[in-house]
Parts: sequence; C-alpha cells; structure tokens
Amino acid sequence: REWRHLAVSKIAPALIAGNAVLVKPPTQGAVSGLHLAQCFNKSGLFPPGLVNVLTVKSSENGDYLTEHSGNNCLSFTGGDTGLSLAKKVGMIPIQMELGGKDACIVCPDADLDLAAKHIIKGGFSYSGQRCTAVKIVLVHDDVADALVEKVLSGVGKLTVGMPDDNCNITPVISESSANFIEKLVLDAKEKGAKFLTEYKREGNLIWPCLLDHVRPDMDLAWEEPFGPVLPVMRVSSIDEAVAHANKNRLALQGCVFTNDIQKAIQLSDSIQAGTVQINGAPARGPDHFPFQGFRDSGIGSQGISNSIATMTKTKTTVINLTSPSYTV
Repeated sequence: REWRHLAVSKIAPALIAGNAVLVKPPTQGAVSGLHLAQCFNKSGLFPPGLVNVLTVKSSENGDYLTEHSGNNCLSFTGGDTGLSLAKKVGMIPIQMELGGKDACIVCPDADLDLAAKHIIKGGFSYSGQRCTAVKIVLVHDDVADALVEKVLSGVGKLTVGMPDDNCNITPVISESSANFIEKLVLDAKEKGAKFLTEYKREGNLIWPCLLDHVRPDMDLAWEEPFGPVLPVMRVSSIDEAVAHANKNRLALQGCVFTNDIQKAIQLSDSIQAGTVQINGAPARGPDHFPFQGFRDSGIGSQGISNSIATMTKTKTTVINLTSPSYTV
C-alpha cells in the first residue's frame, strides 16, 4: 500500500505534464507494481504505451534504464542506490528520496503523553519500514525517565504476527533487511545499550525493540534500521540533540515536541532536514505538500506542483514583428 501510494504520487504529475511513464517497482514489490499496471489498463482511460511497468532487477538493468536516451526525467525513491544513479543520469531533471534517520527531539516542557503516542505511531507503524518513521528519539535528561516509561507502555500493547491477522508488527520485507537490523541491534547490545524489550526474531519477523541509553559510538545512533527498532538517546541540552540530528548524513524529516511555539520555530530553523513536524510524528503529508530531503536523503522536491514543474520542460518562442504592436 505504501509503495503504490509513492508510485502514484509520481505517475500522476508526470501524466498531467504530458509525459509517458515507465515504472520500475522495487524487486520485492513487483506484484504490487503489476497490480498497479492492471488498474491503469482496466480503467480504459490511457492508450497503450502511456503507462508502462517493467519488473527487472536494478542491479542488472538499472544503469541501462537510467542512462537511456529516451529518459527525460528520473524520480527515484530508495536508498543509497540513488546516489549512484544521480551521478549517471546526465543532464535531466531528477527527484531523489533516499531514506532518513528522522530524529524526534523531546524538550523538557513537552506534553509527554502526546510525544509518547506519536513516537510509538511514528516508530512502529508499517513495522518501521517507512522513510519518514521516527528512527531515533533524542530526549532531554530531565524528562527521559518519564518519557521512556510511557513509550515502553505503548510498545507493550503492540501486536505481533502476520498481516492477514491485522497485527501492528509484521515481517520485514526480506531476510537481508532482517539481518541488517539484527546487526545494528547486536552492535548496540555489545556496546552497552539498555534493552527495554527483549530482542526477538523469527525469520523476517522482528518483535518491537526499544533501546535506551544509546550512545553516538553505536551504529544504531546513525544508521536507518528500516524496521521495528527504536533507539533512545538521552541528551543534556536540546542544542546537543540538534547537533546530533544535523551531523547525520541523512536529513529527510524530524520532529520536535515542546509547548513553546517560539522555541519550536527556532528549533525547526536549526534542524537541517526537509520537513520538521511540530508536536507530531514525521509524515509525508498530503500529496500537495512539498516533500524533500537534505544531504544524502535526496535532491529535488516532490508534491504535485513541484513534481509537475520538474517533469515539464520550459520553452520560449519569441515572435518579432516587422512593426511595433504597442503604443509608445
């Protein structure tokens, strides 16, 4: 569902701008991509060849598709592969959304019940497999114990199982993804993080894992797990929290919890990320919202109007008349 939404948010502006579209779904999401193609075909609204879906491996065909002379724009959602594609695509417009390490900063004056609610929602919906998921909580020492207690209570209520059972936490997309998550968790364990929930895994199914006292020397403090694992880092000042967030190479979104609107605006200005939510979890938002990342999180801005502009070439024709057509 999440991937199909992202695809349509790219396809619609491209069609509005008068383009034909080639969609290359992720390998693990190929079935969803084909279903999307079937929906376009059955609608009867689009002539053959206008919307095309190609299920190939990016590792084998990605460069060919990217560098093809018929490609006039590239809009890509993914990970570090995008950094490579951006160097190969040539002189055409590009949109890149390449993931995030979205930090949630909790100030001493925050509504902790509200913060905990959004941290759980932001960190564990879709089993944490969202670019805009809360990936790290940076909480002031003064309220850390109280916040962690509230978050832990909420995590304990999450159900774990299969998607057909409508569980909150379901298997991550692949074994390689699960292995990467486990590597981050075990590194944090070896370096002394406090596990507030037991780390448990069966195949690709990973139980929600909440870790406290995470430190900057742990990989989990920097890497995007893309799974149901949430690290909590305690800070002595909010400036320390902002500095940590800004040091990460990923800068898609972030969020701030405070009851001081002036402080909220100042922190938003200080956080170098594409979007900062105030008193709410990170989210892509409605399709008309601009959606972008800084640093290695991407280039260009999405959203209907921004995407239409990216997918449109501006051309000017000037007609020079033999005599003036205006009154001097």
